[in-house]
Amino acid sequence: MAKKKRLNKKGKRVVSILILFIVVAIAIVICLNIPKPKDEKTNDGSSDKSKENKPAVEEKINILDLNSNSRPYAVMINNIKTVWGYQSGIQDAYLVYEIIVEGGYTRLMAIYKDKNLDRIGSVRSSRHYFLDYALENDAIYVHFGWSPQAESDMKALGVNNINFLSYNGYTRDTSLGLATEHTAFTTTDKIMSGAEYYKYRTTSNEKPLLEYSAKSVNLSNMDGAISANKVYIDYSSSRNTSFEYDSVNKVYKRFQNNTVHKDYVTGLQYTAKNIITYQVNSYYIDGDAKGRQTLDNVGKGTGWYISEGYAVPITWEKTSRASKTIYKYNDGTEIKVNDGNTYIEIQPQGREITIE
Repeated sequence: MAKKKRLNKKGKRVVSILILFIVVAIAIVICLNIPKPKDEKTNDGSSDKSKENKPAVEEKINILDLNSNSRPYAVMINNIKTVWGYQSGIQDAYLVYEIIVEGGYTRLMAIYKDKNLDRIGSVRSSRHYFLDYALENDAIYVHFGWSPQAESDMKALGVNNINFLSYNGYTRDTSLGLATEHTAFTTTDKIMSGAEYYKYRTTSNEKPLLEYSAKSVNLSNMDGAISANKVYIDYSSSRNTSFEYDSVNKVYKRFQNNTVHKDYVTGLQYTAKNIITYQVNSYYIDGDAKGRQTLDNVGKGTGWYISEGYAVPITWEKTSRASKTIYKYNDGTEIKVNDGNTYIEIQPQGREITIE
């Protein structure tokens, strides 16, 4: 009798295992016959699995905080040869304009946002056509004096400005051994204090002048693209600007009259990620004893966008003094620039430009 009981227990275990096996087999068959969901398709018909498997990554640029509503400020920077090697803070500007002034010289206007700088300059006086580019960036305009035309236009156009002739927002660096007019430097804090003193608006809802791309903008395959390892821009018989491409760091090293253009504080050569260059008609103002000039900069024309070793032809259009200059590729789409600082070189009509 004892032997029979053992056989019954063993038989029950066998039956249980068989039942479990059958249940598992049925479950596997059911799973194999459940239809798989189809991959979602993107607009171009490709599979969208990557979006399901990977979290979306927001593209972010470094040159500007696009979520910041801080208002930019534009500072007139002295660029006479005497001060080369003493200029400070230009590399921290996200946008720099270079335009001809009297005497064959150029002057720079550097535009900053969300920076904390202890030395910017040296700061010099305004010329009226620079106001157009402060306005198109909705920037507070910082300068030390003005031409008669700039004084008149600043009032007529309602430009928020900080004039160091009226507001002590600077310090003199007499240690440089330069003439007094070349020694005025300012700081971010002094500029912000000036804006508060004049009760200027310090926020802005305006979009940046240029659209930036977090991904590299490949110009090499665009219509009319040419190599751009060296760029030479002639401003007058005594003044030129040139750039040489650094393929390792993917920036352009800046030179003035073939001299390295460098920062006084850091000792480093100034560089540009992007260069936009075009020509406008410039001419002397009738009756101006100092030979000041004016520009036909409201209108349209052609130029070049240069970045990462290539240049492509573009068009530009500015419909009014305060309106943004619109830059487009030859196919009519607005340009996107690489993430980095930009020099806008506005050259007198008919002067030499070489891109090679």
